[in-house]
Amino acid sequence: MTIPKTSRAEHAELCRQLHHHSHLYHSLDAPQISDREYDLLLQQLLRLEQSHPELITPNSPSQRIGSSPLPGFRQIAHNRPMLSLENAFSADDLREFDARLKRFLGSEESIEYLCEMKLDGVAIELVYQEGQLQHASTRGDGLVGEEITANARTIGTIPLQLQPEAPRRLEVRGEVYMELAPFRKLNEQRRNEGEKTFANPRNATAGSLRQLDPRITATRPLTISCYGLGEIDADRMPDNQLEMLQMLSSWGLKVNLDRLALAADIDSVLEHYQQFLTARDRLPFEIDGMVVKVNSFALQQELGEKSRTPRWAIACKFPPRQEQTRLLDVQLQVGRTGAITPVAHLEPVNVSGVTVSRASLHNWDEIARLDVRIGDSLIVERAGDVIPDIVKVITEKRDGSEKSISEPTHCPACGSTVSRGADEVVPRCQGLACPARLKESIKHFAARGAMDIEGLGDRIIDQLLRLDLVHSVADLYSLRKEDFFRFERMGEVLAEKLLAAIADSRNRPLEKLLFGLGIRHVGAHLAKVLSRRFGSLDNLRQASREALLETHEVGPQVADSLQSFFADEHNLAVLHQLETAGVHAEGMDGPQGTEFAGKVFVFTGKLERFSRSQGQELVEQQGGRASGSVSKKTDYLVAGPGAGSKLTKAEQLGITILDEESFLQLLGSRTEEDEP
Repeated sequence: MTIPKTSRAEHAELCRQLHHHSHLYHSLDAPQISDREYDLLLQQLLRLEQSHPELITPNSPSQRIGSSPLPGFRQIAHNRPMLSLENAFSADDLREFDARLKRFLGSEESIEYLCEMKLDGVAIELVYQEGQLQHASTRGDGLVGEEITANARTIGTIPLQLQPEAPRRLEVRGEVYMELAPFRKLNEQRRNEGEKTFANPRNATAGSLRQLDPRITATRPLTISCYGLGEIDADRMPDNQLEMLQMLSSWGLKVNLDRLALAADIDSVLEHYQQFLTARDRLPFEIDGMVVKVNSFALQQELGEKSRTPRWAIACKFPPRQEQTRLLDVQLQVGRTGAITPVAHLEPVNVSGVTVSRASLHNWDEIARLDVRIGDSLIVERAGDVIPDIVKVITEKRDGSEKSISEPTHCPACGSTVSRGADEVVPRCQGLACPARLKESIKHFAARGAMDIEGLGDRIIDQLLRLDLVHSVADLYSLRKEDFFRFERMGEVLAEKLLAAIADSRNRPLEKLLFGLGIRHVGAHLAKVLSRRFGSLDNLRQASREALLETHEVGPQVADSLQSFFADEHNLAVLHQLETAGVHAEGMDGPQGTEFAGKVFVFTGKLERFSRSQGQELVEQQGGRASGSVSKKTDYLVAGPGAGSKLTKAEQLGITILDEESFLQLLGSRTEEDEP
């Protein structure tokens, strides 16, 4: 059906007006028309789209009311990881953070910080292309989240269309939350309708974002505050955190600019922390701390990131709130690594708006320190306003009926003997067939850095366990095609691919198997060291403690863990099963040369002749070591095009700098020297 040009023009003009007034209302807090006038414009748009459904686009203001229910949430990868933040709990922690950054930068100059209120909500990412909202996703595990685009479109403070000056592509991170007054009103409505109320605004926010029916999300009073960037394609980049937030606001995104504080040094940060803490109970929303970020983007880039957190930011948590309750019982919980932790079961108590009935006792050293017993009256708090913790026992309320809490000698899940290292605070089960660890053990065993069994993810593992097909990692190699036919949505082609992937993993090198077994303290790097040193699983199993300690990078903790693992009869049975199933892992050859022994290499920039991992492997094969950061201990920096702060720092420290060709020439000369 042909749409009249006048209708198209009217639709475009209504969309423009509604986007404009939404921006004025939500982002600038400066409305030019009344709510009634806005509603009349929206109704006019809805009538037009009802007559001509072809006019409806994903970014039409009409989509604020929600669309049809979704079949489920698909996974979506973040182009740049959404990292977590380290935590600080005291002034000393913040001063140590400041001192640590200065040591890393090699300067005693004061660092300018931006202080932001830490909203108690749910982190999401919004992706805009040519000013249009393309998709939204949750943080997830930081690398992959759930797509919630349909739900995000219903949130009034999330613009569907940015201002004309916005960049061509923009990935922005923000915190979705619910203010206290609307939250209380929502709970009152649910109470009146006989529905279960939400424990706190964050739970209500999380539940609202994960609705499969966007029309339900549209009824929830959600808002957002943007705080950071992912990838961006812009002609001009801001120089610092504050300027970036101001630019986000100018592009139409909601930013709590009036809740920011610029601090010239760490003393000023501490002053702002006290001001935020004092203001906490007067705010219209929940905050659980203050986020401190290095303001300068140049310094942020130089400081870089660790595996899960940026070095240049920290979250300083507020003192937790506490309540009194009673310890009813203690149950033992076994984690993936075999750690056995005591979990307290409490008389339910409301702490900071959350009903608490369980709390962590952490370990038996903590139990002894607190002198806590079953039946005790005690003080419980939400550490960081999230995780319940027991902080004090009210001993004067004891009547003699209280019972002590014994440390276990055997795993409550599989019966294996547990061990507790001299420097460890919890006993551990290292049973490869322990049912409490089984899912995570199989997942770890099959991971890319371990046995790399492609396709063996959460969904498949869950069905393997549900159908009682595996009781240890060794049982994977006994699976038949017929077993997979019992799965939901499993055809012959996929079953054959899984069986082929499992079969291929029989030939992985020893270092992959060692890492995949999940032995305490044996990560991917140490697995490689042990593989080269001992050459076979049998040699490693029979190695004495002295032989283990003679191995470079193996200390008493690792030696004890290895001996404990190989002493367990349950583990030996699984290892025998693996061998019987044809898993004959062989060790890697040792270094091909020793000319790089003691030498430290760092790779940076865009390498074209080889990847960073390949370069690192070449260095290790010649007895050297690869590092991720430049320091005084670095001997060589191999720099490709686009090298940044690492190159600058290397030049300042007088470190030898090589391009790819020079590195390969150096490598070639060394290997030629090693040839007989």
